[in-house]
Order: sequence, then structure tokens, then C-alpha cells
Amino acid sequence: MRKRLILGKIIAMAALLVAAFSSRAWPQPLLPGFEKSAWFGEQVIRLRPENGVRGLIVAPVALKAPRRLLIVYATPNGNTLEQTLGCAAEKGRDWHFDIQHVAAQSRCFRELDAAQDVILAVVQSPQLSWPSFRQARPNADKEIRQLVDALVAQCQAEKAILACHSGGGSFVLGYLNAVDAIPPAIERIILLDANYSYSDDKRHGDKLLAWLAGDPPRRLVVVAYDDREIAANGKKIIGPDGGTFRASQRMLTRFRRDLELTDADEKPFTHTRDKSGKIQFFIHRNPENKILHTALVGEMNGLLLGLTLGTEQEKKWGSFGGPRAYAKWIQPEPFAEQTTPRPDEKVVRLKLPERSAEAPTGSKFREEIAALSLDRREAAAVREIAQGNIPDFLRRMKSISLSAAEKTGVRHTGQCYVMPDYLAVGTDADFFRIPLTLRTAMKIADMLGCTLPTVKIADAVFAAADSKLDPRPMTKDRETVATFFQHHQLIEGQLRGKSRGMLVAGIKKDVVLTNRLKEKPHKVAIYGWHYPDGRPIQPLYVGHWDAYVDYSHGIRLIAEEMIIDGRTMRVSDVLKDERLCGLLSDEGPIDVPEVRKAAGWESDKPGPIAPK
Repeated sequence: MRKRLILGKIIAMAALLVAAFSSRAWPQPLLPGFEKSAWFGEQVIRLRPENGVRGLIVAPVALKAPRRLLIVYATPNGNTLEQTLGCAAEKGRDWHFDIQHVAAQSRCFRELDAAQDVILAVVQSPQLSWPSFRQARPNADKEIRQLVDALVAQCQAEKAILACHSGGGSFVLGYLNAVDAIPPAIERIILLDANYSYSDDKRHGDKLLAWLAGDPPRRLVVVAYDDREIAANGKKIIGPDGGTFRASQRMLTRFRRDLELTDADEKPFTHTRDKSGKIQFFIHRNPENKILHTALVGEMNGLLLGLTLGTEQEKKWGSFGGPRAYAKWIQPEPFAEQTTPRPDEKVVRLKLPERSAEAPTGSKFREEIAALSLDRREAAAVREIAQGNIPDFLRRMKSISLSAAEKTGVRHTGQCYVMPDYLAVGTDADFFRIPLTLRTAMKIADMLGCTLPTVKIADAVFAAADSKLDPRPMTKDRETVATFFQHHQLIEGQLRGKSRGMLVAGIKKDVVLTNRLKEKPHKVAIYGWHYPDGRPIQPLYVGHWDAYVDYSHGIRLIAEEMIIDGRTMRVSDVLKDERLCGLLSDEGPIDVPEVRKAAGWESDKPGPIAPK
């Protein structure tokens, strides 16, 4: 009898184990292509389609619920996806990491709702502006829809939520433009101070109402504030027809034509909703006339509100308006930027000897040149670089995707290869970004099979950059090595914790090639130092003599080798080709040897094409 009881227990236990292994409740292996994250039992994958969009998907390692829900979150203007995901605040860390906390708010929501696996996908435009992305690409709305569809398919999600902040609203409304009817898979749309581009003419209201008339769980959540009178430096920020307050009123006016909406005073918000609760507007009355743009998202728990309204989780996490309800879910460090190329990406490296172990580090080199004359200082820089004394991460060039059409309408595509950061001396751990005169920059470019950027290339580099930093101008002793190094240290402080080898922008003005040098012999052309929103501090300027250099000048080398429509060409040949020059120039053909001759500097011969 005892043996039969023991045998029965063993059989029962075995049955339970078989059921566990065969059930989705058992922890699943990582999704294809994903890797385990350092925090909160998550797996992640980075996406980089050819149009330059960056994406990061964050999913729980143990996918065990009966349903998968995907949140697609479009980044706001001027913010990277890493900043949008968020991390803990720390002295010296960019403040953008501590204002939205989309990852932490999504984790809080995931913990509340065990009935579904919550997966988050954050998408960032290459220009750090979805409105700019849509302006730059003729088929942008179609590309946005294709991206959403691909994310849903990759995550095998039954339902999806479209959420956004600021200019990310252009992503969501672009998606609406691309569909005749919002698909049933979309369960919720959340606009967090993001409805600027709402348009009755584009039938946004018609499509939203038709979609909301479907399945009961569907929700439209809009959060905004009265931004009509906010000002900076004594001037109103919002124009007479702009802002999210006015956009919200346009939306509500459209909805009231078909539905009865009620307003409730929930200080400091006006809460407007329809009878079913499918439409929910929260508009902060802003009596103190503050800029509440980002506070609505992070400080006030705006994303959590949008995710939970009308569900069983609505009252379980805290309150809209603050304090932060997701603090325990904030990760200590930011997600690292991706520095590895796509599998199909061509590898182009600088042709340089290996760095000698006896070569001076960046800080040592700075000490050696501190008291030298300009000529001797630059001769020392040429010598060190020729001997291979540059950081290893600068040797591998980054690919930039390009597209332009001829006057006939024929479109060309290509890739050029750019240095990920500005020219420097030293090691990965101890290097020094060294500003150089135009003459020395050209000499080094020739030596390494490279050229200098044009204005259009500089803009393309900024648009594609993995990390766009806030410019840090300086005013004293601009031409001294001490100031060069001080500015270098400021940049390093901004980059602390970030991966070497990522494409960095927003830290220097570029020394560029331009036809205007033919009009201004013995001058240097400088351009750029973009703000995060894409505006350059320095428009194209050719006023300085070519022997002038200050702390703000940077030398970003461009490989002479590039790909046009699948074939290898030289940058200098593309620039002077009337049909192809639009890929690299916004001022028509540029004959580089002619420009160099007119500018007063010619090399003996062009450098070799940079090898693989």
C-alpha cells in the first residue's frame, strides 16, 4: 500500500512537471536576436533600419502570460531613445535621462497587470525629431506604419498601444495618415502633450471615432496643458494657432459633433470624457503659467495614467499629478548606445600603423605641446597621427545613409563613412581631441585616404548620430591648448558612461569644404555645432584666416571611399558630378582640387581609398 502511495505521488509530480514544461507558464528562452539586460529580468534588442530610425525593444525574460501587449513609444524632439527610457539622476549626467522614465513607468504597469506580458519598444528618428523625419522622407508615413507592423510581428503581440510625447505625436498621427482605418490590433492611443499636428482635414478625428466605436477596451487618452501664454526671455513660445491646448480644443470640437462630452473640475486639470470613457482628455489649466511640457509625462506619472485608465489597474499605482509612482523601477545606468555595425554594413577603417606602447597618451601629449608655437604644435600632431597614435575607436568609420534626387527625378542612394568622433591623439582610455588648422587637417586627410565634410555631410552626421550632446561654448583664451583641453574634458563629462565608438555630434564646429573658399583664398570654412533640435550654432562662415584655430573647431574625417547605388566611388568624384553631388552637397557640384587650389593649398596627390 505504501509503495502504491509513493508511486502515485511520483506519477502526479511527473505530470505536473510535464504540464509545466509544455505550458507557456514555464520561462521561455530569449526571443530571437535578444540579449539579457542587466536590470529587472529583462531582455532587449536594438533595431537600426536603413532609414536611420533607431529602436530598442525591452521585454521580460520570462514571457509567461496568455497575452502579449506591445507599447510603441515615439521619442520627443531633442531626446534620444536612451534618454526617453530614462535612468537614475546623477551629478554630471544629462538631465534628459531623468524627465520621462518610460522604461520605469512601463515596468510598474507590467507588475500591476499579470494577465499580459508587457513589452516596450521605443523608436527614435535620426533627426531627433519625428516632424523633421516626415518632412525629409516622401514616404515617411508609410515607413512609420511598416515599422509599427514589424514591431508587432517581431514581438508576436496580440495588441499594441501607440504612445508618444512632444514631437512623437507626429509619429502617431503620421501612422493615422498611412491607414484608411486604424487596425483592430491597436488597443490604445496615448498623446502626452503631443497632439500639435492633429488635423480635421486629414480625417484624424474621423478615423479615431470610427476606431473607438469598435472593441470596448479601446481608449484615446490625451494629456495637455494651457500653453498659450508661456514665454521665454519675454517672448511667447507658442504662436497664435499653435500649442497643445489649441490642438486639444480642435479635437474636442470635432468629437462633440458626434458625441456628448462632459467636463469635470479635477484641479488643476479639466477632465473631459465621453459617456463610455473611451475618450479621456486631461488639460492642466496652468494657473502659474509654467512650462509643464515634460512634467506631465515623468513627474506627474502621465504614461502610467494613459496605460491604466479604464482598467482594473487604474487606482492601484498612485495618482496623476505626482509624486512619482515608479521610483523603484528606475534603472541605475542608461542603456548603452549601440556601437556595433549592422551585419550587412561594410567595414571601413583608417589606414594607420598600430599604436606604439611608447607613444604619449592624450594627457601627456597635451603637456608636450602646451608651450609650443602653432607650427610646432601642429607638426607634433601630424607626427603622432602618422605613427598611429590615435584611439582605436576612431579607426573604424561609421556608415551614414544618404538619398537625393536629380533634377530629372531619378533618385540615388548611398553610404559615406565618417569618423565617429573628432580627431584625437592618445588611447581609448586617455586621449585628447586636438583642434587643427585647415592646412594641417587637409594634410592628415590626404595621408589617411580621407577628405573633410561638406555642410550637407555635417548635417547628415548630426541627423544619424547615436548621441547628440548639448553644445558647451567657452569664451576665454579660445586659442590656447589649455582651453582646448578644458573643452575636451567638458565633452568627456557629458559622455561619461557612454560607449566608445558611437557616432557623436553636438560637440564641435566642423572644418568643412565649400565653394565659398574659392571666393575667399587663405580662409578656413567652419560650420555646425548643432543644438539637439538640429539648429547649428555656426552657420557656414569663411571669415577666419586658414591659420586660425580655436577650441571649438573639430576635424571629422570622411573616408574617400563611398557607395553610390551599390558601386564604390570616391567622394571627390561624387562631389563634382552634377547628377550625384546632391547626395553630399547642398550648393551644387564642388570640384575639390579646384577649391583647394583657389584656397591656397594643394596636396601633391590625392590619398588612397581607405581599405576595408
